[in-house]
Amino acid sequence: MEAEGSAAVAIPVEALSAARRRIERATRVLLLTHLAPDGDAVGSTLGFGLALRAAGKEVMFVCADPIPDTFRFLPAFGEFAAAPRGTYDLVAALDAADRGRLGSLGEKLTQPIDLVFDHHFTNPGFGEINLIDVAAASTAELVADLLAPLGLPLTRSAAECLLAGLITDTMGFRTSSTTAKTLALAQKLVEAGASLPEIYDLAFYKRSIYAVRLWAVGLANLKLEHRIVWTTISLADREAARYHGQGDADLVNVLQSVREADVALILTERPEGKVKVSWRAVAGVNVAAIAADFGGGGHVAAAGAELTGTLADVEQIVITATKAALNGTRRP
Repeated sequence: MEAEGSAAVAIPVEALSAARRRIERATRVLLLTHLAPDGDAVGSTLGFGLALRAAGKEVMFVCADPIPDTFRFLPAFGEFAAAPRGTYDLVAALDAADRGRLGSLGEKLTQPIDLVFDHHFTNPGFGEINLIDVAAASTAELVADLLAPLGLPLTRSAAECLLAGLITDTMGFRTSSTTAKTLALAQKLVEAGASLPEIYDLAFYKRSIYAVRLWAVGLANLKLEHRIVWTTISLADREAARYHGQGDADLVNVLQSVREADVALILTERPEGKVKVSWRAVAGVNVAAIAADFGGGGHVAAAGAELTGTLADVEQIVITATKAALNGTRRP
């Protein structure tokens, strides 16, 4: 059974109806997304929030980590805060595979999470109403598909944010998760006023000088063994590059281009003795299973985890585990 307003929604109609009722009653909405936010996290959160605003809701965007400067071209980019203020009658989490991925926000939040929008197959469903579709190529795709059945308008500004999330999580429609539905929804977003050429260029090819300097440091540290290519980025590296983001400035996507490797990794040192690990893999290699062993998750070909320890110690542990996992899946 499908919800009114959508021809291809995979979410149970009962969950959609319950979510729509919550949204209709809400006046002040808090939207949360995950640590080290990527394009899908930023795009899906902003896109959903701007649709809510167009429906007359007051919306606050919150992420425990800074939003990458790459996405400064998106409407409402500068509105993200590090912590919520005041009280809300609706709380939603977007693109977070579990509550822990919200970081300190998940730990300190005193009210329940009403809605969860996600597409990660590792998501246990940590909201009161879980709108999870693992067949969706991105959370932005899921949100774009659900706006109509949730009674929300697709404005031009919302479409721009959702298209940014959709194209970044599919690497420009190049991932195996890209389907005919993905392309049809992209067309719908373009018809709503989003410019595919402009967003594609800004999301993939425009970087700050500080991000490029960080790439230079990461590439200088590059290693290749057993069809694994990886690098490390320390807090000192970020300081030297004057890059103020918490992530790798999408360098992991550059590492994916190394043809001698089946798996690409970046280990990024974070404050308080933490290290963020990002895996990318070719078809046939399941890095989500490796990430799960470290308490992380994600997709088969793209996953992440956060570990406690020094950068050097975590590097040794993670690379050893990745090599072991590849023993049974390495291509000739």
